[in-house]
Amino acid sequence: MAEPRNRYSTVSLILHWVIALAVVAQVALIMAHDATEGPLSREFVQVHKAVGLTILALTLGRIGWRLANPLIALPVEMPRWERVLARTTQIAFYVVLLAMPLTGWLASSAGGREISWFGLFQWPLLPVGGGREAAGQFMDTHEMVAKLLYVLIVLHIAGALKHQFINRDNVLHRMIPMIPRRP
Repeated sequence: MAEPRNRYSTVSLILHWVIALAVVAQVALIMAHDATEGPLSREFVQVHKAVGLTILALTLGRIGWRLANPLIALPVEMPRWERVLARTTQIAFYVVLLAMPLTGWLASSAGGREISWFGLFQWPLLPVGGGREAAGQFMDTHEMVAKLLYVLIVLHIAGALKHQFINRDNVLHRMIPMIPRRP
């Protein structure tokens, strides 16, 4: 019988960290947008939209990879409630990482606002109407989902730190292989 894998695949690691960095960039871009005015502010929004759509594509790729590659097992000593919370948080991340760019895309589409993907091409708008009112509703949802994302990030980081410093198991090593594996 083969020994179970004790860390995520290279593809999973790359997708995780690229998406994580893109999410951090999204927060910085929207903060920069809020702190500026005029053309510079609009440029931050355009880059924010392009990065968001990139996150959408990467998340779809990550879900596809995940469906084709089984999850690694959680530690057997992990209590049931913690296993449920870990898997629920993972699923919630996927939902949020899809909902955020989709609601932003819907808002731009409803408002008839073009989306340039890093100046390379115009991203197609979705066939939705409703004008400014619908766009505003989609943006309200976008912002609400952003708050849920912040909660998930805190839970995720808190869980990782708990495993590293309290449980002292090798859970964090699975996602950050540079951290030495504990015996």
